[in-house]
Amino acid sequence: MNAYLAELFGLAGRTAVVTGGSSGIGRGIATALARSGASTVIVARGAERIDETVRELVEAGCRAAGVVGDLGTRDGIRAVAEEAIRPFGEPDILVNSAGINIRPPYPNISEADWDATMTVNALAPFLLGQRYAPGMAARGYGRLIHITSQQAHRAFVGSGVYGVSKGAVESLMRSEAEAWGGTGVTSNSLVPGFVLTPLNARLQEDREKVDALAARTMIGRNGLPSDFAGAAVFLAGEGSGYVTGHSLFVDGGLSVH
Repeated sequence: MNAYLAELFGLAGRTAVVTGGSSGIGRGIATALARSGASTVIVARGAERIDETVRELVEAGCRAAGVVGDLGTRDGIRAVAEEAIRPFGEPDILVNSAGINIRPPYPNISEADWDATMTVNALAPFLLGQRYAPGMAARGYGRLIHITSQQAHRAFVGSGVYGVSKGAVESLMRSEAEAWGGTGVTSNSLVPGFVLTPLNARLQEDREKVDALAARTMIGRNGLPSDFAGAAVFLAGEGSGYVTGHSLFVDGGLSVH
C-alpha cells in the first residue's frame, strides 16, 4: 500500500473490537480490518470458531485475539466490554455484527423472543458504544460501525422482531452520530442484502427462495461475507472522517431493484 492509500485506508496502530467476528459478515469484516493493520479482538460465543479465526489471522501476520462472551444479558454485555480491552487496550473501532434471528410466525412471537432479540441485536450495540465512545472522543478518533438489515427499512420474508431490532440499530446509529459529532467519532451502518451466512442457514434450505432473492439484485447473486471488506475498511479509516449517520447499502442493488 502506498503512503497515500495508507493515509486514507490503512489501520496500522488502530485497535478494533468486532462482535460476532468468528462467522459470517462479522468474520469477513474482522479479517479485513486485521489485514489492514488493526489489532483486532474477535468477540463471539463459541471458543472453537474464535480460535480458528484468530489462528488464521495470526498465521497471516495479523495481530488478533479472541474473547468468549454472551451478549444476551446486560451483565454479559458489560463483561464482554471489559474483557475485550485486555488484549490490545481501548478500541478505536467498534463493529457490532453479532446478532440472533428468531422468526416464528408473527402471531407466535413471545415476550421471550422479543427480549432475547432486542438484547443481543440492539441493547448490546448501545451499551458497548456507551462504554467505548467516550474514550474514542477523548482521543479524537473513533468509528462505530453497525451491521443492520434490509428489514430495518422495509418488511419482507417475515421480518418479525429481527426487523424491529435492526430498525432500532439504524436509529441508534443516527443518535450516536449526533451525540458524538465534532469529536472525531463517527457512527454508520452497513446494510446487507441476503448474504449466505450461518445466521440465515434455515432460509438457505429453500433453494427457490434463495434463487429468487438473487434474481432481485442487480448483480445477479446473493452476498458473501467478503463483499463487506472494502466498505468496512473505508468506514473504519481516516478517509471516512466526514461520513457519519449514514446507512451504506451493500446489497448488489437489491434495495433499488
